[in-house]
Amino acid sequence: MSTRLRELKGARVTVMGLGLHGGGLASARFLARRGARVTVTDNRRDPAVFAAVLPELQALGVRTVLGRHEEQDFRDTEMVLKNPAVPQGSLFLATAREHGVPVETDLSLFLQLCESPVIGVTGSKGKSTTAAAAHFTLLASHPGARLGGNITVSPLDFLDELTPRDPVVLELSSWQLADLRGRGVLVPRVAVLTVILPDHQDRYPDMQTYVADKAVLFEGQRPGDVAVLNHRDPWQARLPERTPARIRWFSDRPLPPGLEGAYLDNGRGLLRADGRTVALLGRELAVPGVHTRYNLLAAGLAAYSLGQDPGTIERRLGEFPGLEHRLELVRELGGVRFYNDSAATIPEAAAAALESLPGPLLLIAGGTDKNLDFRPLAAAIGRAAAVFLLAGSGTEKLRGLLERAGKAYHGPFPSLEEALGRAAEAATPGSTVVLSPGCASFEMFLNEFDRGRRFKALVQALS
Repeated sequence: MSTRLRELKGARVTVMGLGLHGGGLASARFLARRGARVTVTDNRRDPAVFAAVLPELQALGVRTVLGRHEEQDFRDTEMVLKNPAVPQGSLFLATAREHGVPVETDLSLFLQLCESPVIGVTGSKGKSTTAAAAHFTLLASHPGARLGGNITVSPLDFLDELTPRDPVVLELSSWQLADLRGRGVLVPRVAVLTVILPDHQDRYPDMQTYVADKAVLFEGQRPGDVAVLNHRDPWQARLPERTPARIRWFSDRPLPPGLEGAYLDNGRGLLRADGRTVALLGRELAVPGVHTRYNLLAAGLAAYSLGQDPGTIERRLGEFPGLEHRLELVRELGGVRFYNDSAATIPEAAAAALESLPGPLLLIAGGTDKNLDFRPLAAAIGRAAAVFLLAGSGTEKLRGLLERAGKAYHGPFPSLEEALGRAAEAATPGSTVVLSPGCASFEMFLNEFDRGRRFKALVQALS
């Protein structure tokens, strides 16, 4: 039976995984307030990771099983709601399916209950900025527009506040999309794919499988919908064959004749659609970086495809303040600028940061490997006047490339505090210190957001 038709009051529901960003808590809160009998189970063994959320779970009457999973919670229940990080091959999920228990996610639940138009945004990098910029732009004409998904806001938290006229922008990871495959619940009015780059190759057997999960975003679209695709990305060339939606392209150069979309031309973004060519993105933006400009172009095209006028889009994109952890200026101290780019979790993203910021650049990089190729970062690292490495499995791969290229570096350092301290000592007025790791964070931090917040706190403590 569809969850839309399911009566949640009194139903037994198991929430599998609290998650690093509170998605499990949002799901438990949503279900408990509708009268479900909720069990939250998480197999992480460190009690400290649960300390902040336990009081609210207890107040909601939620049963908790922490530090382990128990088979009966997946067998004797009416629904399992899984965290996206839980692999589909989990033996506990297999137990649920063997006993006819439906497996949902917060997104599948939301999409079955939501009547609002949806803009779905995915990609290896740039999806958070694109989704946030699209939302920021839409707020000018739709004050009730909301932003959620992989951007660390569960849409279940705002479901009850929506009206059918309020657009919802959802940032979607490949794991979240994989959980929605074949469900028929994801029908985005506008679907945006920023760029495909190697990522999560510690979780996927190959790039084709990873790209196939990204393509789930388009599988439910209808002829009246719009797919916004990157004309410069070879992985996207065949995607128009996979959706009946109207295709609009974005590009860093003028589009070939006959193609609708938006493109960059001498620093401006131009829209070519519906028989006209008009400005969509101005030359002056509040956030740095060529790659940021490209993401804002995609966001503007998405907003236009939902009906917003180009003049409003151009104005709002020019005012967009950027996002935390993405080329975020933390402070200027003694003539030295400090930037937090902790969300740069793949080598290409760190390379883009080196191309975007004024020098001399002092780069703090390194961390956990995701079975990625570090050559893109090694090729760009020549722009850095100095390199300070954090210890980690990815750092070991990067060190080898730097040593073969004859590029000097400092470290690896066992803590962010030491790496920042050395970088700050070496910085001179007019230089820029940037944390842009090009790696995941899990050997030293909870996640990239924890890494970025700790960096900002350390920078603010500098004197």
